[in-house]
Amino acid sequence: MKQRIALTKVVRRRYQKAGKKEKTKILSEMVANCGYNRSYARRILGSLKTKRKIDQRRRNGKQRRRYSPRERKYDASVFYPLRTLWLAADGICGQRLQPFIPELLAVLEKKKEIKVNKTVRRKLLSVGSATIDRMLSGVKRQYKLKGRATTKPGTLLRSTIPIRIFSDWNEQKPGFMETDLVAFCGESVKGDYINGFDLTDIATGWVCLEAIFGKAQTRVHQAVNNARERLPFTLLGLDSDNGTEFINWLLKRYCDEKQITFTRIRPYRKNDNCFVEQKNYTVLRRFLGYGRYDTQEQLEIIREILKLVEPYVNFFQPSMKLTQKERVGAKTKKKHDAAKTPYRRLLNSGILTGEKEKELSEIYENLNPLEMKRKINKLTEKLNKTIVTKIHDLTNIGSVT
Repeated sequence: MKQRIALTKVVRRRYQKAGKKEKTKILSEMVANCGYNRSYARRILGSLKTKRKIDQRRRNGKQRRRYSPRERKYDASVFYPLRTLWLAADGICGQRLQPFIPELLAVLEKKKEIKVNKTVRRKLLSVGSATIDRMLSGVKRQYKLKGRATTKPGTLLRSTIPIRIFSDWNEQKPGFMETDLVAFCGESVKGDYINGFDLTDIATGWVCLEAIFGKAQTRVHQAVNNARERLPFTLLGLDSDNGTEFINWLLKRYCDEKQITFTRIRPYRKNDNCFVEQKNYTVLRRFLGYGRYDTQEQLEIIREILKLVEPYVNFFQPSMKLTQKERVGAKTKKKHDAAKTPYRRLLNSGILTGEKEKELSEIYENLNPLEMKRKINKLTEKLNKTIVTKIHDLTNIGSVT
């Protein structure tokens, strides 16, 4: 015990002067050497006085010294710029926002949307993801929304379209994409309504978005062709669900002609299309909601919104990719890489030609994420007013009858 006390006195000085990462290492060494419980070791190393001196002061009737509270590092001067960055990134979590802060801060400063001094800049660049979530907890909003599934089984043509096996695709190379339709039907699937077309690249997360009226094969085919022509890389593979809007001869002949590998998921296994299913919510549902859109006016507004949402997501929405998954007992431990935007992942892939890379760079330089977000919000308000107007008209018709 005397040796433990002596070791504690020596380590305590080093522990209290160390940084956070160094403290973790020192604490692990202390637990290994002395056999202490980790919580107890942290308490005795963090205390400024030894237990013997504290007991002596108590016996002498002296009160313990009160220390002034630690000065707050991330105060209001950091909170407001951080909130601006968070809003510009569409309210993403701290783990996705933290590695994206240097790039986003530089973009907003260039567009004169934000101005910070050297001290605040240094704090913004050093803030951790947990601190970001804690500071912004009061301004975050949570949505609990539900939708309806409108996918209907395809025909016998399914037997000619193979089910995708993950080993068949090179998912590290941009060009292999998953696709799906998102129904904006509200509470009823009766009649015709607008569907959102989502095409997502597995390797980079690059998205192409379209809006079509109904689920006709010709319109879905046109949406696929429009998205393929906009892509900055070659479309190599297309993976869809088993709905008739995708499983048809028109799309199959198109893929054969363009030398696109056309595959489908297993029936009733939506997780096979996990990449595009995730984007269905974080992109289409997040910006357009779950309302029913079934007029030409609404279709035009939605198309204007998606023209802004597509570059906004591709250039300013970082995401993390799963790199490792390990099963430990009843729990599964997952590791993800640092959050990057689809644009940065595409540049790092090395498949772009010099001309295409220059073209994307020019587009990126001319974009202002906050200005794009403001335009999207205005168009969303305009879209919501069409729903209110329609409900008001139906109410008036009912009162007249």
